[in-house]
Amino acid sequence: MTTTSPVELAAGRWTVDPARSTVAFQVGNLGRTVTGTVPVTEGTVDIDRHGQPTAIVGSLDLGAIDTGNARRDTDLRKPRLLDLDRYPAMTFAAGTITASPGGWRVTGQLTARGTSVRLAGDVDVSGQDRSATVTAHTRLDRRALGIRAPRIIIGHQIDITVTAVISLTTPQ
Repeated sequence: MTTTSPVELAAGRWTVDPARSTVAFQVGNLGRTVTGTVPVTEGTVDIDRHGQPTAIVGSLDLGAIDTGNARRDTDLRKPRLLDLDRYPAMTFAAGTITASPGGWRVTGQLTARGTSVRLAGDVDVSGQDRSATVTAHTRLDRRALGIRAPRIIIGHQIDITVTAVISLTTPQ
């Protein structure tokens, strides 16, 4: 059940379950839409005594990116694209979190390829006991991270959906 009023979770630290969490993306590629996934390696959400988030952080394993095409996945490793030999992880840390119907509006810093960019998105939250699912939606302009390729080959805008199952691990 997704709530329709501002969500309040129990106070404490909520931890992401990587086995039940993933990031999905889609981007234009040669006139088609390419979809893929990236595993979530870790993440936490800290909730204050009023039931509102005060911190959100997470990490992804870009080295395990999967677009369903092994050659494309290998090409993404190259320095001009994701430069995965030097930067195998992507991280996010929230800076501003505000309540919204059904969840939160989050703005923070996404870091990949040694570059940080501001990123904002909406987060829907379902479940409120000791386990919840958070689903975040955002759009990233890959050029802000220095990913260079002709637009016909890789579209500028990447739509990203993070689905993370979180559990209350340290109650306050």
